[in-house]
Amino acid sequence: MRTTLILAVASLAFGLTGAALAAGGGGGSSEPAPSRAAAKPVDPSFAQAKALIEAKRYKEAMPLLQQAVATNPRNADAYNLMGYATRKTGDANGSLQYYNQALAIDPKHLGAHEYIGEAYLQLDRPQEAQQHLARLDSLCTFGCTEYRMLKAAMADYKAGKKPTN
Repeated sequence: MRTTLILAVASLAFGLTGAALAAGGGGGSSEPAPSRAAAKPVDPSFAQAKALIEAKRYKEAMPLLQQAVATNPRNADAYNLMGYATRKTGDANGSLQYYNQALAIDPKHLGAHEYIGEAYLQLDRPQEAQQHLARLDSLCTFGCTEYRMLKAAMADYKAGKKPTN
């Protein structure tokens, strides 16, 4: 009875089929597993902009990100990257509008919370950065990179090391 219960819990937790568990396998049948969520189509403008940002070509990425939000005005990731690119070109104050737009679309957007916190530190507004750190703390139950990065930036700020582009 206890073994059956454990198998049932494992089945629910890992999406394994009863047949796979009974056979002692890990659900690795020859048939592909059904998708849990439909994959979002990748916007080519967004993908190209992301590559430019990774190459630190921030100004070149902006028109592509503007195309991405024209195509999908609810693209929080694109607004977040617009804020990032704007901040990295030296306009921390100008970046706030994009981060706020990303957060208006998706209040749980981890990257936007991290980046707006960093922008607030650049603008010597640590209380507002702290609010976003607290929000990340509540969103990241077991911790997350965005929380750790903003927490480190806060510690650096408090030690007199103001963030730069």
